[in-house]
Amino acid sequence: MKEIMVKIKGHQVSDAAGEDTMEFVTEAKLYEKGEAMYLIYEETELSGIPGCKTRLKFKGDQVQMKRIGQDGTIGHEIRFEKGKRYSGFYETPFGAIEMEVLTNKLENSLSPDGEGQVDIDYSISLKGLLEGRNKLNITLM
Repeated sequence: MKEIMVKIKGHQVSDAAGEDTMEFVTEAKLYEKGEAMYLIYEETELSGIPGCKTRLKFKGDQVQMKRIGQDGTIGHEIRFEKGKRYSGFYETPFGAIEMEVLTNKLENSLSPDGEGQVDIDYSISLKGLLEGRNKLNITLM
């Protein structure tokens, strides 16, 4: 397991919430297991979900994002694969909301030695509450 720094940039555009951009740098752990590479980091106040741990699993042309809350429960899980839809649930303190994600673009140039970046562009729909388009850029430093 390698300890590294990562820069995370997120950009969200939705009809309901308008446009929002956030960027932060944090410590992360990078490791390989089998045919997959994993990146784990703690969210901060800037991301809006402090205390939450995010685990990204990179395998082939897919990225799986799993967020785990402070109490150890899974907040949500999203799978990204270009041109494919993923349906799941987004957990909130008020209950689960049905979620659908369509990955528009996925570019991954991460290497096990701690270099590279990932760009994900996706459309998201939280049934009845929010629809929007998000861009996520993770750069290993």
